[in-house]
Amino acid sequence: MNDAETQNPAPTPTPTAQRRDDIDRLIAVTWHGAGASDDAGRRHWLAAVDGSDCSLRSLSMVVRLVEVERSGAVDLVNVQPWLVKEAAETELPRRGWQATAQARQLLDAASIRWRLHVVMGEAAPEIARMAQALGSRGIAIGSHGLTAAESLLLGSVAYQVVHLAKGPVLIVR
Repeated sequence: MNDAETQNPAPTPTPTAQRRDDIDRLIAVTWHGAGASDDAGRRHWLAAVDGSDCSLRSLSMVVRLVEVERSGAVDLVNVQPWLVKEAAETELPRRGWQATAQARQLLDAASIRWRLHVVMGEAAPEIARMAQALGSRGIAIGSHGLTAAESLLLGSVAYQVVHLAKGPVLIVR
C-alpha cells in the first residue's frame, strides 16, 4: 500500500453477509466478488490470505489449480485478532478488506470468481472451521519457511491447520 492509500484508503464496500456473537459483536463478514454467488453444491478451494508474500504465493498456486480444474471460484479467508465490540463494527471489515486487496486483484486479473470471508479469532482454528463449514475442496496456505525449532517455539499457523483440518491442506513456501 502506498502513502496515498494509507492516508485516504478506499471505502470498504458493504458486506453481503455478517455474523454476530452473543453480545451482538460483529465477528464475521463476507463479500461476493463480481459474478460470485453461493454456488450451492460446488466445492471451492479455500485460500488463507493475510497480505503476505507467502499467502499470495499459495493463492497463485490455487489460481493455477482452478484454471486446470475449471472449477471457477475461490473462497478467501482472512482472520483478524479479537476486537472489542465497538471497534469490530468498522475495523473488522476495513482490516480484512485492506489485507486482501492484492489477493482479490490477482483473482480478478485471472477472471476467477471469489468470495471473501473475514473472521475474528485465532487463525488456525478459524481457517479449519471455515473450510469445514464451506465444504471446501481443500485449504491452501502459505508457509513462512520456519525451521522445525522455530515452528515449535513460535508456532506455525500452517502446521496447526494441517492438524486441525478435516480435508486436504496445500502448503506453499
